[in-house]
Amino acid sequence: MQVENSILLDVEAYVTNFIAEQVPEQYAYHNISHTNAVVGSAKAIGEAAGLSESDQEILLLAAWFHDTGYDKGAKDHEVRSAKYAKDYLSGHEYSEEDINRVVACILATRMPHQPKSILEKMLCDADLSHVGQKIYWEKCSNVRQEMTLTQGVVMTDQEWVDFEIEFMKNHRFHTPVAQVLYGDRKAKHLRQLFKQRSRLHPNEQYTVDDLSNIGLPSKKKKRKKKKTVDTEIKDLGRGVETMYRTTYRTHVNLSSIADNKANIMLSINAIVISITLSVLTPRFGDNPRLIFPTMVLLTVCLLAVIFATLSTRPKITEGKFTVDDIKAKRSNLLFFGNFYNMKMDDFHWGMMEMIKDPNFLYSSMTRDLYYLGVVLAKKYRYLRICYGIFMYGLIIAVLAFAVAFMLDAPKG
Repeated sequence: MQVENSILLDVEAYVTNFIAEQVPEQYAYHNISHTNAVVGSAKAIGEAAGLSESDQEILLLAAWFHDTGYDKGAKDHEVRSAKYAKDYLSGHEYSEEDINRVVACILATRMPHQPKSILEKMLCDADLSHVGQKIYWEKCSNVRQEMTLTQGVVMTDQEWVDFEIEFMKNHRFHTPVAQVLYGDRKAKHLRQLFKQRSRLHPNEQYTVDDLSNIGLPSKKKKRKKKKTVDTEIKDLGRGVETMYRTTYRTHVNLSSIADNKANIMLSINAIVISITLSVLTPRFGDNPRLIFPTMVLLTVCLLAVIFATLSTRPKITEGKFTVDDIKAKRSNLLFFGNFYNMKMDDFHWGMMEMIKDPNFLYSSMTRDLYYLGVVLAKKYRYLRICYGIFMYGLIIAVLAFAVAFMLDAPKG
């Protein structure tokens, strides 16, 4: 049975616009994509359970409104969501009894879930149905990103996998229909999480009992799925990888801008120096008053050239990390200046060690970003001095020339 009527269409348009305009963008998980997914799952659960049209409508209305309270943050968002639903439906002459059922369903999504009615249980199952769907790894990444942006919680891959396993172990579907629809894939995801934890914690190997003890089937899927599993697991860090990629791009662009500005200053001042030497210097014998302003102008240009050159001057580093540095994870092999003097075998071994250890990899990328920032700060500091000297020095030089010409002007 598929429920499509005017109230549902109106609510869909209203909630979609509300979330887009009112819910902050840092809520990377609790956004309109999540709401659409919950509505789709609620519809699938309701249809599979054979809900009446009126009950299905109550369930879908609650699904649409259940996260609108995120407009003012995560705390007590269910209470605000219920209020928004009540205010909206009251204004559309919805019956008080049905409004109360919608409100009860929304409030039932508070963690930990403690639903009472069948509709409340269905909405709670739909709210977390992603644990048993193909979108699970994408949603994992969204949750991780949201926690970082809204709570300042930054987890290593080990901590994140442990967090997800604990969440999945404590989660239960409240309806048999949801268990049938999403239970098998949830078990598959949990097995994948255990495999990932085994990689991150080599001394902690899981057994089939780890799954059977929490009520999930311990049978493993065919090994031909291993490639897909590895690909999906990598999505855990997609948000973090996007952050690093964006930050690297920003640093490179800022460095390019700084170099362009330095080149502009070098070109301009070189032209001014050459013209000054060829045009004004020969006139010193006829007009000695030009000597002082000319020296001021040449000094300004020379200082500007010096600081523009300093901003682009490359720094030569040792170009070598020892094997002990790599083992202690103190090395950053992502910048050529740190490894160009290393032996090929040592460099290759170090890169393989870094690739195998996500913490080492992210630590190296973080160090690389830090030193890129240090270099950028130095570039822009020299450029600021260069532009300051050029601007104020040029003013002083022009005033000096003006005074010289005024003194040289014939009296009369």
